[in-house]
This record gives sequence, C-alpha cells and structure tokens, in this order.
Amino acid sequence: MNPIHRITDRNKEVSHQLLYIWETAVRATHLFLSEQNIAALSPLVIQGIRQIPHLLAYTDQDHYLGFIGVQDTKIEMLFVNPAVRGRGIGKQLVTYAIQTLNVLYVDVNEQNPQATGFYEHLGFQVFDRSERDEQGQPFPILHMKLSQVNESKC
Repeated sequence: MNPIHRITDRNKEVSHQLLYIWETAVRATHLFLSEQNIAALSPLVIQGIRQIPHLLAYTDQDHYLGFIGVQDTKIEMLFVNPAVRGRGIGKQLVTYAIQTLNVLYVDVNEQNPQATGFYEHLGFQVFDRSERDEQGQPFPILHMKLSQVNESKC
C-alpha cells in the first residue's frame, strides 16, 4: 500500500493533526523563529492547509507522519514529524510531487540550511533571493528551481 495519499477531507481534526506536525517540525528546524512568530504563523498554516490545491500526506497505519502542499508547480509546504526525520519521508513526498504534480519550484528560509541542503540534494538550485518572507518579516527566502539535469535523480 502506498503511504502517500491525497487529503480530500480537510476537517478540523485533520487540520489540527497537520498543524501539530508543522509546529513540531518548525520548532526543530526553524530555530530563528520565536514562539511569538510561530503563534502568529499558525492561523496562516491552517488557512494554507485548508486552501492549498494539492495536499498530500505520508501515513503509517492512519497516522500522519508528514505532508506536502503544492500549488501550480511549486511546493508551498513540506513538513515531517521530527520523531521520524531522516527516514526518507520528505524525499518520498517531494519525489511523488515532482513525478505526479510536475513540481519545479520551492522557497526555503535562508536561515534553515538543513532545508536548503535537502532540496539541493534532490536537484533544486537557488535562482533568486528575497530579503523578506511573504508576511514581510526579515527572514530571507531562497527561491529554488529543480535543475533539468538532476530531475532524473528523484
């Protein structure tokens, strides 16, 4: 059975389970964010979970372990429960999105070098940089594109 599936029922319970994954993942990887920053972003994450066109989850016996949100050809969100990081879940979600949704782009916080390295390993390359994030906060964003040469790596 494929552990990756589309989330079609985005009810309150599902949204809160995914928000939990987001919060724990962000606390583990986005060390530049304060608790106040995380609290301010939480409602935006819930909104994104409910509205993103393509929301996919990696599950293990009906438990969400990670999820990816894709709009057009861009990964808008990818988060894996820190308790299962390093098991290839993020790579499987990204690979699936590349193969089935034609993903080409992702934005990464510059202050999260683990994420930058992860995407570079999967064949993405930085092509632009913004000084501020989408909320106008001083958290620089690296804009990455899947390199045509490395697409076959995934």
